[in-house]
Amino acid sequence: MRHFYFDHNATSPVAPEVLRDVTDSMAANYGNASSIHHFGQAAKQRLESARRTVAARLGCTDREIVFTSGGTEADNIAVFGVARRAVRTPRHVITSSIEHPAVLNACGQLEREGVEVTWLPVGSHGVVQPEDVRRALRPETALISIMHANNETGVLQPVAEIAAIAREANVPFHCDGVQVGGRLPVSVRELGVDLYSISGHKFGAPKGIGALYVRKGVDLAALFYGGHHERDRRAGTENVTGAGALAKAMALNSDWSAFAELRDRLERTVLERVPGTRVNGKVDCRMPNTSNIRFEGVEGEAMVIALDLRGYAVSSGSACSSGAVEPSHVLLAMGLKPEDARSSVRFSLGPGNTLEQIDELIDAVAASAAHLRRISPAVLSGSAV
Repeated sequence: MRHFYFDHNATSPVAPEVLRDVTDSMAANYGNASSIHHFGQAAKQRLESARRTVAARLGCTDREIVFTSGGTEADNIAVFGVARRAVRTPRHVITSSIEHPAVLNACGQLEREGVEVTWLPVGSHGVVQPEDVRRALRPETALISIMHANNETGVLQPVAEIAAIAREANVPFHCDGVQVGGRLPVSVRELGVDLYSISGHKFGAPKGIGALYVRKGVDLAALFYGGHHERDRRAGTENVTGAGALAKAMALNSDWSAFAELRDRLERTVLERVPGTRVNGKVDCRMPNTSNIRFEGVEGEAMVIALDLRGYAVSSGSACSSGAVEPSHVLLAMGLKPEDARSSVRFSLGPGNTLEQIDELIDAVAASAAHLRRISPAVLSGSAV
């Protein structure tokens, strides 16, 4: 059986060019970048070359890039680093109810430390309203953290508008850009953000490498304690090979816009062929590769399993919440009933997906939905589509 991958928002395959780069780097750049001998300096040159590439892709200076182990660490450094450094008391943080767990749980920890957190709501479209951010501001607000694109629905947030509000209030603004950076062109200067997180495994680099943009002048409290790596912003021996792979992947993948045509074909045809289906989120302002579809009368997890058995990898929500019994917090925040949130499936496209695969996936979705509805207790009782 052939297997096709439609779960790029969870992780993407390592690009062949990046894989070759990783192999070459591990053989040639095994020195510690902090060592002063030949091998150490070769590793240092490799590290700084990667930093310049990533900075160029994000539209900032190389001194503003901090390499991390991935998006979660980048988010944690930003959230804890700014909030714990704040001199204002009591401290206050603004975030949204649809953030990735890396931000949600970090803010939850801040609450346990005595920081007040405002959790902004979203409407049925899954969009944070800039005016809600403005109204939530207080004199003691130390940080605003709003994602660039939601990992489950792909909905893009009005980051530039929120950044302008934050700048006017002189409040640092962190943006979780993990689903956007490396996939669409990003200029942190044009967005106006103070901190921006990316993760390499979302766009062709290996797992275990990410980066955080930290605007010059933003002060961070330490999350790790150790040596003076990354200009005292992230202690620990640098992942030289990972940094190089991140840079290589960013140079290869800068625009996933072409996937919108395939995504739209998938949605249009599924909605035509499968009764009781609906797209979750604001359809005209999303990442071009992402679709979140609700199937009435079908458990999302059952659909994921059924499609996997037919050779198609999809997801029922955030990969970081796999195995969770609770329905998606994102879809609940958008006003869906728990049973509707549980009946939703995420399809996320990426390099390697073709028109032929999309058409075959549509057939598999239609067949799986029909089969699951036939055997569903709800259907048997006549209470579902």
